[in-house]
Amino acid sequence: MVTSEQRRRQLAREKYERQAQRRAEAHAARKRRNTVLGASLAVVVLAGGGALVGTGAFDSEDKKDSSPAAQAAPTAAEPTTPTRKPVEGCTDPAPGAPNGKQWKTEPAMSADASGTYTATLDTNCGKVTLTLDAAKAPHTVNSFAFLSGEQYFDHTKCHRLTTGGIYVLQCGDPTASATAPGGTGGPGYKFADENLAGATYPAGTVAMANSGPGTNGSQFFLVYKDTKLDPNYTPFGKITGGLDVLQKIAAAGTLEGGTDGHPMADVTLNSVTTVKG
Repeated sequence: MVTSEQRRRQLAREKYERQAQRRAEAHAARKRRNTVLGASLAVVVLAGGGALVGTGAFDSEDKKDSSPAAQAAPTAAEPTTPTRKPVEGCTDPAPGAPNGKQWKTEPAMSADASGTYTATLDTNCGKVTLTLDAAKAPHTVNSFAFLSGEQYFDHTKCHRLTTGGIYVLQCGDPTASATAPGGTGGPGYKFADENLAGATYPAGTVAMANSGPGTNGSQFFLVYKDTKLDPNYTPFGKITGGLDVLQKIAAAGTLEGGTDGHPMADVTLNSVTTVKG
């Protein structure tokens, strides 16, 4: 015969199991949202100036359950950090850290809107050169040149690689690390979209990441294989050298083993320079 005390304990246990199940389901749902591409390229893969490629992709942590049953319950072990493997052609990043400078407003226009600019991304996996089109995206090129001159990009990680459906390497977030999520960092200012009419994203495209219309900041992405995206991300240049470097990084896959995550190669922008011509 089940006593009232046994029945009370059984009900308490069942309640705790239901609460644990709900927390697990909520956590799984958040994890799924964090890996959505398509529209969430406006969130994470294409997270731009303020919140990442950010439509709710980064929720706050689970709220603590203060019930006695939850407090007494053992917690699950934290997942182990995936093991990073060497990638041919990649070396250790140069010593240093992002300066993390912030500005309240977009920099004043100083770029020649009738000219072109050359940017050099000196990464620990090889050099990538870009030709930037100031005629079609003057504010974007002006911002990129300004941030380059402020050494804002130096020592920042390229924090996101996608290898399925969307083929991009995303960079420019000073808050990103080799293993922690990125996509929320920016220079403190935002500026409007440009050059979107009829925009396409074939291999070699350089475009701005964003978290919605008019939210461009410092994050950008490099397209290493033809990619179909809605024309929502400002194209502002072409890769003119080092596409093979990006393809090698992509071939090594992600640290997590899926089609969307941190690059297996700990890709770091040792330095970025932009000059006219």
